[in-house]
Amino acid sequence: MFTQIIKFTVKPQYQQSFKDALITNKNGTRKEKGNTDMAIFVDNTNPNMFFAYERWQDATAFEFHKNQPYTQDFITLLGDTLATAPQVYKVKDTKPYPVAITPANPEDDIFSIFFIFPIHSEFRQPLLTQFEEHIQHTRQENGNLLFDLYTVKDDDNTLVVYEHWRKESDVWDIHFNQPYAKITGAIMEQAVVGDMQQYMNFVSEITE
Repeated sequence: MFTQIIKFTVKPQYQQSFKDALITNKNGTRKEKGNTDMAIFVDNTNPNMFFAYERWQDATAFEFHKNQPYTQDFITLLGDTLATAPQVYKVKDTKPYPVAITPANPEDDIFSIFFIFPIHSEFRQPLLTQFEEHIQHTRQENGNLLFDLYTVKDDDNTLVVYEHWRKESDVWDIHFNQPYAKITGAIMEQAVVGDMQQYMNFVSEITE
């Protein structure tokens, strides 16, 4: 698999045009034979911040994607619209491996998170080991729809958590009170560089 997460920060005056171009790119990408997942999001507190989650069968499928007209049009647009350079995270699967998202119910008020955080190197392996158990238990919670952990290619000291929940209270009121989550949290308090909250982006999927 070839997976990447991209964070875009857009100039305010280009917010709508960028969003429209992102939707066009997503719609084209999802038709590609080699694409297995493509989702786009906007930050809940900053309407000028967008995320793309992209997953392909392999690097060859991604190369095909880069050469499509809608991708080239989107890349051309970036030069004028972005306030800062895009942050591209080429990520690698960890165990347990990513799984398909659990279907939401019509009444669900989906709460999604990108948590991209730097860690002190000595805590890398303890965190990866703890997350194996953490993810197995989390995926069994009724409120969880998706919970994946990734490492970042060429950056051993950054980890990425990508998660979806049926509603926000499933995270704060239920998940973080689970015994395994408390153990993970205690390790995270020591492992993460600085305040964890600064690395959390709460986002909403753009479906139109």
